[in-house]
Amino acid sequence: MDAATSTVNGPSIAEEQAELIDEFAFFDDWMQRYEYLIDLGRRLPAFPEEYRRDEFKLKGCQSQVWFVGEKRDGRLVFHAISDAAIVSGIIALLLRIYSGRTPTEIVATEPDFIAAIGLDAHLSPTRKNGLGAMLKAIRDRAQAELDAAA
Repeated sequence: MDAATSTVNGPSIAEEQAELIDEFAFFDDWMQRYEYLIDLGRRLPAFPEEYRRDEFKLKGCQSQVWFVGEKRDGRLVFHAISDAAIVSGIIALLLRIYSGRTPTEIVATEPDFIAAIGLDAHLSPTRKNGLGAMLKAIRDRAQAELDAAA
């Protein structure tokens, strides 16, 4: 299955990225885009309390971010939450793109939507570091699954 293949229950990663790009193009300025990000973060699913421990805190983020991935039926499902509103919105974007995908899909897919929506140019250096840490955690978890299966 390649990165363009749709998941069992929804659009492919490429389709999901294109949809995100279209959504962000709707807004005229970055204040509106930040408001949208914050709204997305507010709508994150509940984070399992058993993962709200130091061992699941992601290093490299200025704000607190708890992050965990689990394998279900050959796919990786990610759970994450932050104590910061904009970071929670970034988490929502990443989960939308990568959660529920196969490890192969995840490793094969670059996060093109980040530059396409201008997110990389509008984040503070510390938030960029956090975004990088979250992307690395997602890709590392997928690569570990692929290595274990080899």
